[in-house]
Amino acid sequence: MRKAALIIGILLILAGGFSLVGGAVSWTQEETIVDVGPLEATAETRESAALPPIAAGALLLVGVGATVWGAVGKS
Repeated sequence: MRKAALIIGILLILAGGFSLVGGAVSWTQEETIVDVGPLEATAETRESAALPPIAAGALLLVGVGATVWGAVGKS
């Protein structure tokens, strides 16, 4: 149980740190609008997902707590 808490804590710290430093994750999505025989019309849309800084900070705090609990706690 403690080893799992340690691993989850490290993952939460990484996710929170990435969210604070990196800001948002963005990607481009291509969608086919019209497909008639050999003709094809597509549209590209750029989308992004961001985590609010307060949520990223909470991830960091919970991750640090889980990591400390997993590393220091008695087996």
